[in-house]
Amino acid sequence: MFEFSDKSKQLQTQLLAFMDEHIYPNEHNYAQQLADAENRFAPLPLMDELKQKARAAGLWNLFVPEDHAEYCDHGGLSFFDYAPLAEIMGRVIWSPEVFNCNAPDTGNMEVFMNYATKAQQEQWLKPLLAGEIRSSYAMTEPQVASSDATNIELLIEKDGDEWVLNGRKWFITGAMYERTKIFIVMGKSDPDNPSRHLQQTQVLVPRDTPGIQIIRPLTTLGYDDAPIGHAEIVFDNVRVPLDNVLLGEGRGFEIAQGRLGPGRMHHCMRLIGSAQRSLELACKRANSRTTFGRLISKHQSVREDISKSFSEIEMARLLVLKTSNKIDTEGVPASVDMIAATKTTVPLLVQNVIDRCMQMHGAGGLTEDYFMAEAFNYARWCRQADGPDQVHQMALGKKIIDRYSAE
Repeated sequence: MFEFSDKSKQLQTQLLAFMDEHIYPNEHNYAQQLADAENRFAPLPLMDELKQKARAAGLWNLFVPEDHAEYCDHGGLSFFDYAPLAEIMGRVIWSPEVFNCNAPDTGNMEVFMNYATKAQQEQWLKPLLAGEIRSSYAMTEPQVASSDATNIELLIEKDGDEWVLNGRKWFITGAMYERTKIFIVMGKSDPDNPSRHLQQTQVLVPRDTPGIQIIRPLTTLGYDDAPIGHAEIVFDNVRVPLDNVLLGEGRGFEIAQGRLGPGRMHHCMRLIGSAQRSLELACKRANSRTTFGRLISKHQSVREDISKSFSEIEMARLLVLKTSNKIDTEGVPASVDMIAATKTTVPLLVQNVIDRCMQMHGAGGLTEDYFMAEAFNYARWCRQADGPDQVHQMALGKKIIDRYSAE
């Protein structure tokens, strides 16, 4: 039987109260400020106000794991204990930033915690933890199938005491945001290395470095995810000091593997919150609208969809918790099978749950009058983010076949 710690339970209570008092009542205000903004990728005044309230309430950097407790005031949380908090935040797409728990910054902060030098941590991790700046992780490229990370082509070359970067990236989350100050860039520094997994290096590139060109904001199903956004970027003879390397030359693939596993889980945790809220809205809708002389909730097809959605959300939540528990007890490398199973199951399942709930809202479910259309978009792009489902299914399938055929 799963049981959350007393610390997690207390934070859940506080977070639920904060959502009721400060987040849900401000959803319209947030949308209005974004619509009225001269620059959609500039910080919103409301976000800054809510961040101050969250920090004052002790609801800050909740994602920080126990083994990095020195970076937070709450002493760190296990993956398992963080899951219900991420779920609560996932009920409003933009709310994780209020608590400094939004992607890609959580993953990038963990990169700095695990792989950066003390000087790099002082320069970049410290202001990230304080919410003063934002960051981006530049890995995906438009000209190659980036689902195979060894295909990455951005060239990283040594020239004296500098790295020189040349190449193109896209769908770089956070790159459009005005407060983003640092890019973690993965590229190919040793393309002739016989090991395809030792050809890559990751370096830190300040956003104001000459040669960085923000080409355009990108959309997913029409959403630009402002103010954080996603961008296409060109690195044209971008130069940074050799000291800006992360972990070491040829360690880029290793860093990527260490970063993306936890990030995949955080997305799945948040998605469950989106699905749960969609189900709750669908139930209220079904009990408030009448067709053919009776409440929608009386129709058999609606009841079946509600039942199926409830069951699937419960299954997804249990899968996330089981995987989180395995990460806590056995570590990320030993949990790659369960992480893959979670990553390939939860986004698609949540996408289908939200789709049913949108249907119960009629044409209104497709509009911005409800949060579901944007949540559907989030679930859909999560099937591509951090590696498309097919890659994880291919790797997991091989692993399972080998496991059971060897018995």
